[in-house]
Amino acid sequence: MASFSHNSRPASEIIVEYLEKNLPDFLEVWEERIKIEENDKYKDNVRINGLQMYELVKQTMLGSIDEKELRSLAEAVAYQRMEAGSNIGEFVYNVNVGRSIIIKQVNKSGVSIAELTESIDKINSQFDQFCYFAVTRYTELINKKLEEKQKYIADTHKDKLAILGQMSSSFVHEFRNPLTSIMGFTKLLRKDFPGNKYLEIIEMELDQLNYRITQFLHTSRLDTSEKRTETFNLEELCNDIIKFIYPSLLSEDVIVTSEDMDNIYIKGNASELKQVFLNILFNSIDALKLREKPRKIHIGCHKIEDRAEITISNNGPPIPKGIKETIFEPFYTTKELGTGIGLFVSKSIVEKYGGEITCESGEDLTYFKIVLPMANK
Repeated sequence: MASFSHNSRPASEIIVEYLEKNLPDFLEVWEERIKIEENDKYKDNVRINGLQMYELVKQTMLGSIDEKELRSLAEAVAYQRMEAGSNIGEFVYNVNVGRSIIIKQVNKSGVSIAELTESIDKINSQFDQFCYFAVTRYTELINKKLEEKQKYIADTHKDKLAILGQMSSSFVHEFRNPLTSIMGFTKLLRKDFPGNKYLEIIEMELDQLNYRITQFLHTSRLDTSEKRTETFNLEELCNDIIKFIYPSLLSEDVIVTSEDMDNIYIKGNASELKQVFLNILFNSIDALKLREKPRKIHIGCHKIEDRAEITISNNGPPIPKGIKETIFEPFYTTKELGTGIGLFVSKSIVEKYGGEITCESGEDLTYFKIVLPMANK
């Protein structure tokens, strides 16, 4: 077959003329084969989009395709598919159905094989560009929609948390005043009766109660005053903490070991960071109740440049992956009487001092890793 036919007319003109004559056939076959939901609110736009794409193919044949026009159509279709909740695979399938039908029509146009190959290459290039622009825009729109939804959920959650925090804070502040008085009088009684073992138990239980109240206050917006920053020895803090939780360790027969941390100093508020370690250690003790002896907790620490990496591990049962992803969220707990604020408070405190806290859990050990900036001493 010669390079030109039909009175030596350019192949592009012949193809365009053939496409114009066969537009009704294209639309009929395309609409029969595409996948589209009955409740698609942009269902009526599909025919219009097909017509526009058909016109762009004709422009391509005549060498007058405008990439901006192609991108504009692709992005408009992407928006419609996103709004309709269409599956991206369904969208690509429909585009390729249109491509296939057009190429079959071009093959019947009567031009030479060489010219057919060149024309089909142009059509494929146009459809590839169209898919790229549309899928890219569709992905951007879907991601933006997800981000907006997540932000809405997060903002709503924060508002609820703030209200709950304010309500609980009002109650807890009122509760703490008499508690402080009781703790003070208990200390005075211990001076008068130093050998009384019951006063020691009362004082220890009051300390535990005070610790729980402090947890609630950390979640409240009424307790936003800046805490005094200081430089403290990490080993001394750990020794105080172990002494504080000793009754719980003894009761559950838990063995605690720790590494030398004497030369490690942290800058922050010691009482706040003490809360972090206590939350993790109490959680570890609770987890160890579910396994046979020996029950072990190990506190380790390593220097990494100007940061201290503290690990608290236990040999309790593994934390399921689904649960591990949410343990730092507020009010999430697997304990029957848990509050779900301990690890949330811990994360907030650690991040406040420029650190980070993570959790890893396997069959043998569960690790909580706390990374904090070290202070110069």
